[in-house]
Amino acid sequence: MALLWSPQPMVIPRPELPDKEVGNPSMPVLAPRSEQVLGTQKVTATGYTAGVESTGKGPKHPQYGITYSGVKVRRDKETVSTIAADPKLFPMGSILYIPGYGYGIVADTGSAIKGNKIDLYFPTTKQVYKEWGKKDVEVQVIRQGAGKCTEKMLSDLADAINVYKSVPDSWLDKAI
Repeated sequence: MALLWSPQPMVIPRPELPDKEVGNPSMPVLAPRSEQVLGTQKVTATGYTAGVESTGKGPKHPQYGITYSGVKVRRDKETVSTIAADPKLFPMGSILYIPGYGYGIVADTGSAIKGNKIDLYFPTTKQVYKEWGKKDVEVQVIRQGAGKCTEKMLSDLADAINVYKSVPDSWLDKAI
């Protein structure tokens, strides 16, 4: 067998990159089943960040990115994100399904978050305005919180949603 050789270098074309970022092909979370919904509540939902524009804290502040409950803020479209709510309406640890946002666990409060208002965490202000803004939505209450939210609760819930793409009944039955 003879190998072909050419004095001309071979030019391999670069692959074309899409103009915009390709979305994550993984499956998004599923809305809860009707029997899992304890009730619904119409709220005005806005977005917030960990930054000075939302919290008054900069990256060098020791409490930067830390919620009222003590957990680190997080946005995960495929599992669960931290949200702020009025604890009189949604106690810490409450699990909500927010259409267009996904599952949220109440881990934070806010000076302007009173009554039927919730604040959804986003990593940047650009994402707040591009992905959400301000919307009136009907949230579904999946679990009423017991007044606390811990990193373990958040991690366990994220793991369960990652596996089942929704909150499994077995997780809702757990005492936390």
